[in-house]
Amino acid sequence: MGRLSDIIMSEFFLELFSEETPPKLQTSARKQLFLDLKKYFEENNIKIKGSTSAFSTPNRIAINFSNISKEIIKQSQEVKGPSLDAKTEALEGFLKSYNIKKSQVDLKSTEKGKFYFYKTPEQKIQTYDLIKKNLPLILEKISWNKSMKWGENQMFWGRPLKSILALFDGKKIDFNFHHLKASNLTFVDKDFEEKTKNFNNFKSYISYFKSNRIILDHDKRKKFINNELNKISKKNNLFIDVNENLLDEITNIVEKPKVILCEFNKKFLEIPKDILIITMQNHQKYIPTFDKKENLTNFFLVVSDSKDPKGLVKLGNERVIEARLNDAEFFWKRNKSQNLIKQLSELKKINFFKGLGSYFDKTQRIKKLSALISDELMISKEKIEVAASICKVDLKSDLVAEFPELQGVLGGHFAEAQGFEKEVCQSVSEHYLPSGLDSKVPKNIYSITLSLSDKLDTLVGFFGIDLIPTGSKDPYALRRFTIAVVRLIIENRIKIKLRSIINYSLTLYKEQGFDFDITKVLKDLNNFILDRLKNYSKEKGIRIDIVESSILSNDIDELYSGYKKTEILNRNIKKELGQAVVGIYKRSFSILSSEIKKNKLELSNSVDTGLFKNDFEKNLYKKIQEIKKYFLNLGKNDDFEQSLKELFKFKEEVNLFFDNVIVNDENQLIKKNRLELLNLLCKSFDNFFNFSKIEG
Repeated sequence: MGRLSDIIMSEFFLELFSEETPPKLQTSARKQLFLDLKKYFEENNIKIKGSTSAFSTPNRIAINFSNISKEIIKQSQEVKGPSLDAKTEALEGFLKSYNIKKSQVDLKSTEKGKFYFYKTPEQKIQTYDLIKKNLPLILEKISWNKSMKWGENQMFWGRPLKSILALFDGKKIDFNFHHLKASNLTFVDKDFEEKTKNFNNFKSYISYFKSNRIILDHDKRKKFINNELNKISKKNNLFIDVNENLLDEITNIVEKPKVILCEFNKKFLEIPKDILIITMQNHQKYIPTFDKKENLTNFFLVVSDSKDPKGLVKLGNERVIEARLNDAEFFWKRNKSQNLIKQLSELKKINFFKGLGSYFDKTQRIKKLSALISDELMISKEKIEVAASICKVDLKSDLVAEFPELQGVLGGHFAEAQGFEKEVCQSVSEHYLPSGLDSKVPKNIYSITLSLSDKLDTLVGFFGIDLIPTGSKDPYALRRFTIAVVRLIIENRIKIKLRSIINYSLTLYKEQGFDFDITKVLKDLNNFILDRLKNYSKEKGIRIDIVESSILSNDIDELYSGYKKTEILNRNIKKELGQAVVGIYKRSFSILSSEIKKNKLELSNSVDTGLFKNDFEKNLYKKIQEIKKYFLNLGKNDDFEQSLKELFKFKEEVNLFFDNVIVNDENQLIKKNRLELLNLLCKSFDNFFNFSKIEG
């Protein structure tokens, strides 16, 4: 489309009414539809002015563009047709496609010969016509993670679509979408679909629903719910910790929210609070409450989709939670008394993964792997072996079958109820953590050990049977496991030799009869872990060139040290300290690499001090020896900030060297010796970092 005409602006309004759509599907469709419409308008030079809105409720998606061009002008353009030498049929087809006569085309010469050309006239197009023609195509393109097909209709939608309200400039847009015909009518009561109403604009639509207490704007609805939750909890001296994801979900399952305070029998507070919270939040979408000492109370908040003047909604929800907690209490009392040690053999009946044995086999490997790590981290081998032995036993419990998200956590509660030591209970409870990039990272050293052992065993096993993630596909969440390993090490500042642990894990698999290609697994897993380190570093805001350079010089045995160096360099890269260090290296490396490439030199990595001709060479060599000694004497508690400062101290000697010494001396022995000196300088810097890829 060509230039925009200076014309009247008109409102476009679309509402899609369906059966209740799950929150994630609803949110995704709303966002996609709005962006697709906006993109279509922009691509077709339909000017957008004024406000735009995209709202959703469980049943509705409403899109509004308050002012868009009522009409547009399609500019004249010259269209190339067939050549003069082409068959007559080609020209006739060209004329027919534009509905023109031969007298309306011109013959012009080009580099490839003579061709017919047609200049299309400037054309005024009504936006209404464009929308009418293309809106069904835009709706068809909405992608659903899960969709339904119902009745004899051929439409696939998130949930059965009941009506389409489509208006432009106050006029209904007359089009069909599958079995539905668009109109200016919609259902105004989701529970009684015989109630319908006509609308001529978005303002009257919003006003009508507002008068009926329906909050169409999901953001305003979320804010209203949050305010009500806080108001009611404060009024009753209760405290809440609202999970943002839960609040989003609740927002998208109600349209006229009403917060109700409910309660359950205090006897259920004897059940571990994790079970109670999961029951309330995940299963029932309730908000648990706490007292000022952060203890869970027997009160909870429900967000209803209607008022409750007779208290029936309150009573109904209290009955529901009573039934759920009765079951939980029964299973808790039964499971906590079942001896964890005696149930170990039951794990032989649960397959871990095809080709990797049972969960009993896995716990035996984890036990030995944890023992090895305990030596490095200097913790009780006996305690960690006990924890590793029982960490998967809760998989046999009724409660885990009911609450699979509490795997490990319940095992920790069972262990505590049976008198196991505190470190054992906590490590069992936390060994699935962290479960993602943003989840909690355990700080207890026993939990860290058990979590590392469990995840490394899984990674080695899956890489051993060649189930390595490719592209965006990761069906077994191996990237998540690896990010967890990276986070456990970095965020707990642990120095651990991963390569030897992976080697030992491969040995343990072999002892159980699983024969893997050790060299391949080591190489693939090494690269995979470093890739996850790269992603983790980028997420932490570290500059891409620094991240890429760190991977070149990094090793999985130095994950924490490698990351810490990138963090320190990233923090200083724009300061004088970082700029100077990078500058020293790059100046030296540039001359060195250029000469090596140009003259195909082979350096011996040794300097002949007898060939020095001035103090500038001697002083630089002396400084290199000092920094070499510094890096050799670094203790376990590396001070990487200080290391960068030590490299900065080269600045004076290096500048004096380059200002007063000609590296490319006529004497080839002296020249090579000076290049050896620069090579030694670069290698000194390599002790800290590979600076070669850092942008100056």
